[in-house]
Amino acid sequence: MALHKDFPHSPHAILDPAIRWFPADEALRETSMDKLMPPLVSQLRRKVKAFRDSGYVGATRTSQSLLNWWFKEPHLLPQADGTTAEFQYFFAQREALETIIYLYDVVGVKDKFDLMRFDSSGSVSASLFDETWRRFVVKMATGSGKTKVMSLALAWSFFHKLYEADSELARNFLVIAPNIIVLDRVYKDFQGLRIFFDDPVILDNGFDGQNWRDDFQLTLHLQDDVRVTHRIGNIFLTNIHRVYAGEDIPPSPDDDNTMDYFLGKRPSGATTDSKVDLGMIVRDLDELMILNDEAHHIHDARLAWFQSIQDIHHRLLQKGGSLSLQLDVTATPKHNNGAIFVQTVADYPLVEAIWQNVVKHPVLPDAASRAKFCERQSSKYTEKYADYIDLGVIEWRKAYEEHRKLNKKAILFVMTDDTKNCDEVAAYLEGHYPELKGAVLVIHTKNNGEISEASTGKAKEELEQLRKQANEIDTLASPYKVIVSVLMLKEGWDVRNVTTIVGLRAYSAKSNILPEQTLGRGLRKMYVGCVEEYVSVIGTDAFMEFVESIQAEGVVLERKAMGKGTEPKTPLVIEIDHNNTQKNIEALDIEIPVLAPRVYRAYKHLNDLNTGTMIFQPVVYQPFSEEEQREIIFKDITTGEITHTTVLDTAGIADYRSVIGYFTQTVMKELRLVSGYDVLYGKIKIFIRDVLFAQTVDLQSPNTLRNLSELAATKTVIEAFKKAINALTVQTRGDAAIRDSIKLRQTRPFVVKDQGYLMPKKSVFNRVIGDSHFELEFASFLENCSDVVSFAKNYLAVHFKLDYVNAAGDITNYYPDFLVKLPSNRVVVVETKGQQDLDVPLKMQRLRQWCEDINVLQANVNYDYIYVDELAFKQYAPKSFADLLAGFREYKNG
Repeated sequence: MALHKDFPHSPHAILDPAIRWFPADEALRETSMDKLMPPLVSQLRRKVKAFRDSGYVGATRTSQSLLNWWFKEPHLLPQADGTTAEFQYFFAQREALETIIYLYDVVGVKDKFDLMRFDSSGSVSASLFDETWRRFVVKMATGSGKTKVMSLALAWSFFHKLYEADSELARNFLVIAPNIIVLDRVYKDFQGLRIFFDDPVILDNGFDGQNWRDDFQLTLHLQDDVRVTHRIGNIFLTNIHRVYAGEDIPPSPDDDNTMDYFLGKRPSGATTDSKVDLGMIVRDLDELMILNDEAHHIHDARLAWFQSIQDIHHRLLQKGGSLSLQLDVTATPKHNNGAIFVQTVADYPLVEAIWQNVVKHPVLPDAASRAKFCERQSSKYTEKYADYIDLGVIEWRKAYEEHRKLNKKAILFVMTDDTKNCDEVAAYLEGHYPELKGAVLVIHTKNNGEISEASTGKAKEELEQLRKQANEIDTLASPYKVIVSVLMLKEGWDVRNVTTIVGLRAYSAKSNILPEQTLGRGLRKMYVGCVEEYVSVIGTDAFMEFVESIQAEGVVLERKAMGKGTEPKTPLVIEIDHNNTQKNIEALDIEIPVLAPRVYRAYKHLNDLNTGTMIFQPVVYQPFSEEEQREIIFKDITTGEITHTTVLDTAGIADYRSVIGYFTQTVMKELRLVSGYDVLYGKIKIFIRDVLFAQTVDLQSPNTLRNLSELAATKTVIEAFKKAINALTVQTRGDAAIRDSIKLRQTRPFVVKDQGYLMPKKSVFNRVIGDSHFELEFASFLENCSDVVSFAKNYLAVHFKLDYVNAAGDITNYYPDFLVKLPSNRVVVVETKGQQDLDVPLKMQRLRQWCEDINVLQANVNYDYIYVDELAFKQYAPKSFADLLAGFREYKNG
C-alpha cells in the first residue's frame, strides 16, 4: 500500500488521479482502485481534473474568477520581517474547492440522487443518505488547512449569490464547531474577518470587472453576541449547542447522558447560558449555508447535530427556500463501524499529507527499545507504567532542547484511563522531574474524549480557564510543558508543539475514537515550509497496537532507537556551534558590511511612460467569428497555462475594462509595484487602443477582446510594459554607504529539510548543507585548505544579499554561496555554479561593484570575490585556496 513511485513531495503539485494513494497493492490499481476509495471520490477526481484542464469551462463567470485568482494568480504577502513571500494554497485545498464548484456549477447537484451518479463502487444507495438537502463532505488530514477551505467556500458562496442572477447559494453562514475549544481556534482566524484578507481570499477590486473588496460586506457574530442589523451578510460562529432546536429534538440512546432517553426529559431550562436564541435567529433567515468544522460528529440521523440542521432546512422550505449547502470538513468522516460518509466528495488522506510534509511524521520506538520497558506488577498506576512515562520524558527532553534553540517549546502529551490516574500521573511527573514542577496541565474529558462544557458555576469558570490555557500552551509565556488527559482529546486541542505522545491505555471500539484522531493531536507542524517534523509515539503494547492500526490507511510508521544515548528525532537545526569546545567562534567569525541598495525603483516616474516610444513588434489584428469571440481565454506567457477566462453573456456585451485590469495587475505583480495602478491602467488602455495593432481599434468590440486573448498580444502588452517601466523607473545611485554589518556568530538558529551535510571545523556553524552536491564538495575543499582561516555557507538566515538588475530588467536580490576568511584580513565572496544562466554575468558584475565599494569605504579588511564553475573546478583540481584564486582569476576578470 505504498504511495505511487511518482507521487510528488510538494504539497502544491497538482496530483494526477492516477497516482493517488489507495488502500491496496499497486498491482490492483487498474482493477480495484475505484472500489476501494470513498465511493464518490475516484470518479470525481477524474471529472475535476478535466474541469481544471479545460480552464473551468462550465463554471459561472464568478466561479472562474475566484478559481483563477486563488490558484493561478501569484500572491506576494508581507512577512513579519518586512519582506514579502509568495503564498500558494495546497493542492488539497484547491481540489476541494474545485470539486465543490464543479458539483454545483457544472453538474448542478441538488441532492443525494445527483451525487449518486458518481458512485464507483456500485454499492451506494439512497438509504445511505439521511439528508434531503445539498451536502458535501471534504476529508482532509488534520493540519492540512481545513479552515482555509471553509473560508474559500464561504467567499465563493457570498460572491456567487451576489453576482449570479440565478444563484441558489447564500450570503448568510452558520459556522458550527463541536466544542468551545474548536470554536476559539476558528474564531482566531475569523475575528475581524482576518482570514479573508490575511490570505488572498478576496480578489482585488477591478479583477474581471468587479469591486470584490468593496462588495464583501459581512458581520461576524460569536455565540450569543448577536446583533443582526441586516438579513444578509452574516457569519454566525457558534458551537452546535446554540442551535439545537430544544424540545423538537428527542433524546437518543447515543447521547452522553441517557437518563432523558430512558426516564423522559426533565423540565429544565436551557443547557447553556445563552442570552439570545441563536437557533431561532438562523431559522428566521431567508438564505443560509452551513459549514461544519470537525464534522465527524454528524454521523447519525438520531443525533441532535443532524436534527438541528434538518430543522433549519425545513423552516427554509416553509418559506419557499432551502438550505443552500451544508459543507462538512473533517479528517475522519467515518461512522462508528468505520464506514466512510458516502457524501465525501474530496479526500486528502493522512498518508499523502505525511509524505508531502504537510504534517509531522509519526515515529515509534524500534523493537530493541520496546524490549527495554514493560508493565510492572503493581497496584499503583504510576509504578505499573513508570517505564513508559520515563521514556516519554527522556524523548521529550531531547526534543525540548533542540526546539528551544529555535525559540519553540516542545510539548509532552500523556493519556490515561480515568481521572484518578490522570491526577496521579500529573503528581508523579511534577514530583520526579524538577523541570516539570508547575508545568503539567491536567484535562479531564468525558468518556468519549470530548471536553465537558458547562454553563454555570465553578465548572464554567474552570472551562474558561481551560480555554485560556488551550490558546496559550504553544507560547513560551505559558508555563505548561506537559498535558495529561483522560483519553486523547478527539478534537479542538490542536497543539502545534506536541513532539511526544505517551499512551497508557488501549482504546475500545465503544469510545468511537480512531487512531487518526489519536495521532491528530500531535500532527500539526511547528514550522512553516516543507521541513520534516516528527512526533514520537510511546505506550503500552495495547496502545501501540491501536496506533499501528493506522497503517491500514497507508501511513508508514518510522521506527527508531529511543532512550538515553540516542539522537533526538527532530528537524535538522543549523546553529552557531557554541557547544563545540574545539572551536574559537570569535576567531572563526566573518564580518560582512551591509551597503545601502545601489538600485531602486522610482515610482514617481511612471507618469512619464510614453506608449508611443515603446519598442516592440506590432501584432496583427485578426478577424474572428462570432462563436470564436464568445470565449476569451488568456494564457500565461511563459507556461502556456490558462490564467484568465472571460465568457461573453447572451447579450454579447463585452467589458474591456476587466481585460485591461488583468494586464495592469499582471505587470504590477511581476514587477512588484506597490502603487500606480490608476496611472498604469490608463497607459495600457491607450497602448492597446492606439499602438498595439498598428491601428486604432474599438475597445468595445468583442473581436478586439478576442484578439487580446491571443498569446502574441498578451505577451507583447506585458513584456513591452515591463521593459519600458524597468527602463524608466529602475535607477542606480552613484555612490555607496555602509549602513550596518553582519556578524555570522549572531545568526539565529534555523531548521532545514533533512539532507546531506558536512560537520565543519573551520566554520561558526555546526553544519554545512549544500543546495547541490557540488556545494558540499566545495565546502569539503575549503575545510581542507591550509590557507583558509574559516568559511561559511551564506544561508538565507545570514541575510547577506546584493540587489541587482537581472536579465529581464527587474530589481531582485542575489545571495552569494560562500564566505571565506583568509589570513591578513582578507575575505573572499565565492559564487559556485554547476551550470551558467543569463544572470551569472550580471551577478558577478554586481559582486565586483560591491567589493570595490566596500574597499573604498573602509580599509580594515580587503574584500574580493571569485566565480567557481563546477566543470573547471573538477578539471583543474586546485590544492589550496591560493591555487583557486590564481587558476580562476582570469575567468573572474573576464
